[in-house]
Amino acid sequence: MTDTTTSPANAEQLPQARRDFIPLLLPVALALAMIPLIGSPSTWVTLTVASLAMGMMIFIMASGLTLVFGLMDVLNFGHGAFIAVGAYIATLVLVPMASYVQADSLTLNLLALAPAALLAMAVSGALGLVFERVLILPVYGNHLKQILITMGGLIVAEQMLYALWGPERIPLPLPSSLRGSFIFGDIAIAKYRVLAMLVGLTVFGLVLLVLNRTKIGLLIRAGVENREMVEALGYKIKRLFLGVFMAGSALAGLGGIMWALYREEVHASIGGELTVLVFIVIIIGGLGSIGGCFIGAVLVAMVANYGGFLVPKLALVSNILLMVAILMWRPRGLYPVTNR
Repeated sequence: MTDTTTSPANAEQLPQARRDFIPLLLPVALALAMIPLIGSPSTWVTLTVASLAMGMMIFIMASGLTLVFGLMDVLNFGHGAFIAVGAYIATLVLVPMASYVQADSLTLNLLALAPAALLAMAVSGALGLVFERVLILPVYGNHLKQILITMGGLIVAEQMLYALWGPERIPLPLPSSLRGSFIFGDIAIAKYRVLAMLVGLTVFGLVLLVLNRTKIGLLIRAGVENREMVEALGYKIKRLFLGVFMAGSALAGLGGIMWALYREEVHASIGGELTVLVFIVIIIGGLGSIGGCFIGAVLVAMVANYGGFLVPKLALVSNILLMVAILMWRPRGLYPVTNR
């Protein structure tokens, strides 16, 4: 008998998707283009590091939102509420632990920051559960109602924060060991910015690991592409939605505490102020794309820092101009993963 089994060598190879590296080169090209314009190498390095640190914080806040839209097709304009709640919850830990925060010891400082970050993520995630069950669940599939009801949720959350903590801005100073800068000749790199970059890269790596190397990640990516097929296979897509929404809310809470420490203050409107910026990032990156969100956050931060240094008057509209330029080039963003 003739063996009809097809050997691996003769098997027809599945077509491989072309890798698009052009968006990956945009931050590098932008940074290199700024060298002759800025002039001073030390200033360029300082601005670049500041941009990367700022980009990592923005990415942490935006990554959850891009996942929520990519999987759930939900336009959540109340995402800023989780950012603000995370920042305020952190004060409940950091203010009583002032002796740890003010100690000239990195270990003691991190012992204060770690529980503050974990509590902020836990409370923001729990709030995300309530938000999804009460506000989002009744309006799945209707973008106009989603925009209206989530914006209403953001306003209610801000007013509740005003009622609980008052209108005053709460100082949130950096821990002692994270103040100041590392000095390398003429180059000064802020210590907190180094920590922000490490945390942001860690979050990025963990999100990619979960999405690409775990079963839950496979279901999330499959749900982005074809949610009906995931349901047909017997998986509870609504539970997956809820888990993603809670994870996105927790990441927003983490970003909230990091941004509050970056600004060294907390106020109730901090979430509303960042909502537009977060949406700009996910639109630039491509709705539903974690990699695109990462690149978009870095680009937004670079344009803000370089633009603020070179042309201060354009700093307020630099992000809008960047978004317009990207969408004129790629109308669906840098790495879109959904046709919605």
